[in-house]
Amino acid sequence: MSTILQPLVNLGNWCWGLLAAVLVWIFGQELAPLVLYAVKILLLIVGIVVPLLLCVAYVTYAERKVIGYMQVRIGPNRVGPRGWLQPIADGLKLLLKEVIVPAGANKALFVLAPVMAIMPALAAWAVVPFSPGLVLANIDAGLLYVMAITSMGVYGVIIAGWASNSKYAFLGGLRSAAQIVSYEIAMGFALVGVLMAAQSLNLTEIVRGQQGDYGLLNWFWIPLFPLFLVYFVAGVAETNRSPFDVAEGESEIVAGFHVEYSGMAFAVFFLAEYANMILISTMASVMFLGGWLSPLPFLPDSFLWLLAKVCFMLFLFLWFRATFPRYRYDQIMRLGWKVFIPVTLVWIVVLGAWMQTPLWVWWK
Repeated sequence: MSTILQPLVNLGNWCWGLLAAVLVWIFGQELAPLVLYAVKILLLIVGIVVPLLLCVAYVTYAERKVIGYMQVRIGPNRVGPRGWLQPIADGLKLLLKEVIVPAGANKALFVLAPVMAIMPALAAWAVVPFSPGLVLANIDAGLLYVMAITSMGVYGVIIAGWASNSKYAFLGGLRSAAQIVSYEIAMGFALVGVLMAAQSLNLTEIVRGQQGDYGLLNWFWIPLFPLFLVYFVAGVAETNRSPFDVAEGESEIVAGFHVEYSGMAFAVFFLAEYANMILISTMASVMFLGGWLSPLPFLPDSFLWLLAKVCFMLFLFLWFRATFPRYRYDQIMRLGWKVFIPVTLVWIVVLGAWMQTPLWVWWK
């Protein structure tokens, strides 16, 4: 494989050297390194965002196919071979639709809300490690950054519900705000367990803390299994996915906080939901399932392992939607406050005691 890719690597190095020489000629010896660094960061950002948006598009296709098979239906199969171009057709359809702003809406906030919804879903990827040396910003407080930036996503939902000047949208915004705040606490406590086990806030170090001679038995999903379950289920609730989709309850409040949105404004909310699904799946894979580490010690570590784990977690999102009915609002609040938060608090205490005994073998 390295022999096949070597010509591409040589071509890339040659192009990078040529770019460096051109920047030196334009900006001089002092400014050229800064400009070259900015170009490098920009290319990394594009290299993360563009594949992410493509993945978001095809997760929608996978969802329709998977649920179709579970319900003995065919799913999309008309646009392109076996329906593979259906996400492209859906995107073009939404792009060509008119964005209608309600007469009584706050127009500035109405337009700003979708941006505030998708911005945290994209910005959080800055610190996600895809392999040992492939990360945009390998900062020491990566886990804290992810928690901080993703907690801002609720503002887009609240502003959308309020700015639409619609009672249904306002009810959906209120429901979503209460739900996200409730499950954000449980997710935070689950991440405290990861911090205790890995002794680091750096996501790369968290993955390396799961290395060992026993493959998947060294991963944190074993000692942190209750926290793993809480984190993932709370992540499903955070993304307003079924069975926690009371913020978009079609049978109760038409479509919730984005009922007044159309065209690309609605599409941005749609993209934010699926981008958050991929982010939750990736974070769960990094913190509990070993990230890019191989499940068997005799197999090499690779980015493909991380991709496989993310796909498995995404499949669970789709499986839940095809299986469970929507919870009542009081059931969702009870699960968050009376089950998840007590479970995480108790397990943090158990974990702290466990780590002081010789039986703790996951981190040295």
